Amino acid sequence: MRWGQHVLIDEGLRRRVVAAAGLRPHDEVLEIGAGPGTLTADLVRLARRVVAVEVDRRLLSQLRASAPGAEIVNDDILQIDPARYFPQGGEVVVGNIPYYLSGALLPHLLQRTPRPQRLSLVVQREVARRWCGLDGWSLATVAVHVFTRPRLEFELPPEAFRPQPRVTSALVVMEVREEPALCLDLDAFFRFCRAVFRFRRKQLRTAAARALGLAPAEAAGRLERAGIDPHRRAETLTLGEWERAYSGLLGGAS
Repeated sequence: MRWGQHVLIDEGLRRRVVAAAGLRPHDEVLEIGAGPGTLTADLVRLARRVVAVEVDRRLLSQLRASAPGAEIVNDDILQIDPARYFPQGGEVVVGNIPYYLSGALLPHLLQRTPRPQRLSLVVQREVARRWCGLDGWSLATVAVHVFTRPRLEFELPPEAFRPQPRVTSALVVMEVREEPALCLDLDAFFRFCRAVFRFRRKQLRTAAARALGLAPAEAAGRLERAGIDPHRRAETLTLGEWERAYSGLLGGAS
């Protein structure tokens, strides 16, 4: 299991990563960034089917030797439609995700159907904490909570990898909801959230006014009627409060 070129070498932590994925004998797995197959062999042993995606052609022969039972796909995960390999959805996604990929990966996996049943991802600790809403909310946090129930399982120190990265990693497990948490036009909802987060350093009354072209007093009044303090900032809202802010400011209009 690797993060960019960082291979997870700590055997105890690797076992914990595998266990956290919660694999059952009938499960199908999408492994992202399989690398030389450090984790792939364990996944093949536990699951019915493993599709291992690796973009680096130089690692393919070692990957095939490590996990001969895996289906190897030499491609960029963002260029792959998971439904091609899992037309019914329900796969378990496992991977060690570099920072540059973390922003684009979740929309690619979650904002389309059919969806996976679970994501078990090692990412930079700061990304993991933000996804779980532990250090304030971002647009990514909102999306994660709309589609999944996330939890931070444990951290992985730099010395668990070779070569050592300069940051601490963490494992996030996301149980994908059968249906999104919000029953509304999600495209419009995310456009609204994205617009407000453009002014994340401003109070909500100002951020909403600028995002929607309202007078600050009008935005503040709508937020208050929705039960939201207009002096708060976007990063402090929970998912339920985002839904109320959206409905209060736009009346649910798309």
